[in-house]
Amino acid sequence: MSIDITKMRNIGISAHIDSGKTTLSERILFYSNKIHAIHEVRGKDGVGATMDHMELERERGITIQSAATQVEWKEHTINLIDTPGHVDFTIEVERSLRVLDGAVLVLCAVGGVQSQSITVDRQLKRYHVPRIAFINKCDRTGANPFKVKNQLREKLGLNAVMIQIPIGLEDKLEGVIDLITMKAVYFDGDQGTDIRYAEIPPHLKADAEKYREELLDAVSMYSDELAELFLSGEAVPEELIRQSIRKGTLLEQFVPVMLGSAYKNKGIQTLLDGVNYYLPNPTEVKNYALDLDNNEERKELLAGDKNATIALGFKLEDGQYGQLTYVRIYQGSLKKGDELLNTRARKKFKVGRLVRMHSDNMEDINEATPGDIVALFGIDCASGDTFCGGGLNYAMTSMFVPEPVISLAITPKDKKSADQMAKALNRFTKEDPTFQTFVDPESNQTIIKGMGELHLEVYVERMRREYKCDVDTGKPQVAYREAITRRAEFNYTHKKQTGGSGQYGRVAGYMEPYADGDYEFVDNIKGGAIPTEFIPSCDKGFKEALKRGSLIGFPIVNIRCVINDGQSHPVDSSDIAFQLAAIGAFREAYNKAKPCILEPIMKVSVEGPTEFQGNIFASINQRRGIISASTEDGSFSRVEAEVPLSEMFGYSTALRSLTQGKAEFTMEFEKYGKVPQSISEALIKDYEEKRKKEQR
Repeated sequence: MSIDITKMRNIGISAHIDSGKTTLSERILFYSNKIHAIHEVRGKDGVGATMDHMELERERGITIQSAATQVEWKEHTINLIDTPGHVDFTIEVERSLRVLDGAVLVLCAVGGVQSQSITVDRQLKRYHVPRIAFINKCDRTGANPFKVKNQLREKLGLNAVMIQIPIGLEDKLEGVIDLITMKAVYFDGDQGTDIRYAEIPPHLKADAEKYREELLDAVSMYSDELAELFLSGEAVPEELIRQSIRKGTLLEQFVPVMLGSAYKNKGIQTLLDGVNYYLPNPTEVKNYALDLDNNEERKELLAGDKNATIALGFKLEDGQYGQLTYVRIYQGSLKKGDELLNTRARKKFKVGRLVRMHSDNMEDINEATPGDIVALFGIDCASGDTFCGGGLNYAMTSMFVPEPVISLAITPKDKKSADQMAKALNRFTKEDPTFQTFVDPESNQTIIKGMGELHLEVYVERMRREYKCDVDTGKPQVAYREAITRRAEFNYTHKKQTGGSGQYGRVAGYMEPYADGDYEFVDNIKGGAIPTEFIPSCDKGFKEALKRGSLIGFPIVNIRCVINDGQSHPVDSSDIAFQLAAIGAFREAYNKAKPCILEPIMKVSVEGPTEFQGNIFASINQRRGIISASTEDGSFSRVEAEVPLSEMFGYSTALRSLTQGKAEFTMEFEKYGKVPQSISEALIKDYEEKRKKEQR
């Protein structure tokens, strides 16, 4: 089965929470005949949207896991991934964007560019993903797509240009005017399946002319031929306009803006046409891998099926039949029975079962082509592994994984739950790199770490449902850090003599605050005061000492350790002696360097009706927050602030009661900041009491 690779599109749908991503995906599946009835996200029919296949997703009306499917539209094959909007599930968006070639950025015609749209846009830029903007919900009261287009320009710095304008808005939304063909497009029938092209209504003619002029002016940058025709006032062929828009979009210098209402079934088919016209096929995107046999030299991958296979496993899922690994094929093809090498684990394996996913249903296939997104069964691998055929030893660069900021202690209620809990944690940590778990050596409790309250809540709930595992959860714990505030010298000798050879090492130097990273080690030893083979031992010792600070036992960051003198013994010096000397030296200087406690500061964005703005301000001030900006937009206002994570627990409940449930907030990690004196003292006191208890 040969697919014309130039007619393939790999796209993701990403946006702020509640902009209508899943509703849009549902319509795309319906119009491309993948499903035969439309189900709503919080539908009354109890079925729920196709792409939200987890029971939890259907109950809460949110997307938790990205879901993949493949549809056909006008002789083009589109691999589609619906991604979550909540920042807690940011890894799902990261890993989807890592393997996609293009994206549809969905925006709400009322809310416009919201905090999460900014995060998604940053992720799209990080992976250089060209995009189309789709302004959804044009049927809502207060919809204003022109305002949203301006926000795309001002807030995201995108060169956004309308290629459609609406016919009517709010409850009068009838269809769209296509500025390329200069025709009105109506979506008739109960479910918008009958597309009718007509003349532009007379009262909108002037507007259409004005916006078409703007469009031609903007795309003339990408075609000299078009620029000449435009300047001489001649008619510009449709095909030429489309080619120029495509060229600008692929260069990431132009963002075509389309609009409609997924819920009211308007504008979806034209959006699919836009995906075919303007987003890249797999051959138009440059992908690189590192050649592990050749000093990690960068090699460009060629999307031909005659080349040796290279694929990236970007997401794992544990299904009822064992582990499912989603892979994106970058080069070569994949057939049943092929032998591939996992270049990280250095293990060879045979491709057994090859499937194509449609949300949570799968269809067996025998072969997959370059650019395809498919899934493999029963391979032992980790998220982000590269699979190579034909004797290649390449590694694709992996995705960006943010550090978890919140942790929670969980205790199983009985023996059966304890066994199930171990299974569940093993599976979840494999699937989700931002979800981590470890056993606290002091309290012997199991601790889970994640990106936010919702993230951990969802995993605890999944343990109960999928593994019948009852657990008690402790109080959420913040991932504090310790740091030093000034320079301090050290000069420490470690010696131990017990019959036979002893241990001896002296390490001298200083430590100082370091703003550009977590830790730096500088070797300023002159004249071999410490023999070269023991320098790495000193570095190792310092790294060991960084794991626990003496104030509250959290890791130490932003520190530079410099060694400039020392001494060794011809017989008694060893690797371990210098490690212990470095640990001793570190502890000696640490308390002199005036250590302080740092806490995670979150970037919080609260949106709600303007009448509650005072309440929102007060709620942030009470939580030690610093308000950085507030914008009003008609009856709606948005407040941006920086608030310590430790103060954000339970904020969603408090915010609901202050704003009659009308406001919502999102937060993401911004930086570490110093804890105020009074709180710092309380934390140290708690830590000391805890230690005393344990010593008893």
